[in-house]
Amino acid sequence: MSLSMNVISKATFFLFVVMAMAATLVFAASPDDILGVWLTEGKDANIEIYKCGEKYCGNIVWIIEPNYPADSKEGIPGTPVLDLNNPNPKLRKTPLIGLQILYNFTYAGDNKWTDGKIYNPDNGRTYSSKMRLVSANELKVRGYIGISLIGGTETWTK
Repeated sequence: MSLSMNVISKATFFLFVVMAMAATLVFAASPDDILGVWLTEGKDANIEIYKCGEKYCGNIVWIIEPNYPADSKEGIPGTPVLDLNNPNPKLRKTPLIGLQILYNFTYAGDNKWTDGKIYNPDNGRTYSSKMRLVSANELKVRGYIGISLIGGTETWTK
């Protein structure tokens, strides 16, 4: 009986070691793994990330309410929702669908893209930004002012 318990103990220990090693493996991304369409955390927009030269950029390709509703006080009912909060008055007539909101991200290794900018059409502000691919289907997007400590993070899904 002690022999079989010894075998079980060794098998349990081996299984524990294998699981511990698997848990320490880190998801490894290549620079282009970020490409594709991502659903925002609020599930109200899709952002397509694409290459722009050697950098990475992104446009809004879908929003939950693409047109102004019948009771709209902001725009003409039934027409495309516009970038009304843009600080440049000439750009306030630009539809949100197709609008570039991610600019000039650089792949920095370790599943991170840095030195980019993100535009928030909800308030018309542009922030410094960085992104980190957590898994093949989960992207952490952080916008911040000045230093990364002052800002907010969203999780987008592919």
